[in-house]
Amino acid sequence: MDRRTLQRRLSAGKAAVTLALAVAAVLASTIPTAQAAPQRGTSQCGGRGIDTTALIHYTSDIVITAPLSTVWKLQTDVERWPSWQPPVITAERLDPGRLKAGSQFRWTTPAPATPTTPATTLAITSTVQELQRHNCILWSGPAIGEGLRIDEGVHLWTFRKVEGGVHVHTEETWTGTQVEADVPTATAALGAGLEAWLHDLKTTAEAHTSDPPRSH
Repeated sequence: MDRRTLQRRLSAGKAAVTLALAVAAVLASTIPTAQAAPQRGTSQCGGRGIDTTALIHYTSDIVITAPLSTVWKLQTDVERWPSWQPPVITAERLDPGRLKAGSQFRWTTPAPATPTTPATTLAITSTVQELQRHNCILWSGPAIGEGLRIDEGVHLWTFRKVEGGVHVHTEETWTGTQVEADVPTATAALGAGLEAWLHDLKTTAEAHTSDPPRSH
């Protein structure tokens, strides 16, 4: 095993442990706050949003002290996700050009063991359903791993300039017989993943903003 492969496996292992701890923390809080959120699914992109009939749903918000252009670039430069998101092991575009409606990408992330499913690595194939530059993006697709399957995840992101930075809203739903067999655990796993994503996005965007300008 070469050094690069070893480092990647160690990073993936740490990400799985981190996610498992986050899931435990969300479970310990009894129920994610998003479950009690009013007017579920009212946020949209191009008139479309999450699956309002899905049993598994989580939503969260954060304010990032960085330019909108910085936040947007980090979020939509899919192939660079592994460089700033430890839970993303690999990410690849399946078509060329700027990300737009109809674009597809495939990415992998560890999923910790739960009382009903084994620890595994999920391969997620996402299709962009709607995209409005510097405003919102909606994608959906299945996530498949050994012993675990999510038939469809629908993931919405919106971005809005506010005083001092950018308000980021994210909302996601999961459907599928396997994950619906234990809704609280699946919701906790979804919530932990989204909270980690928001934290990493905020940390990375703000670090980029505070970097000193490069000399030429």
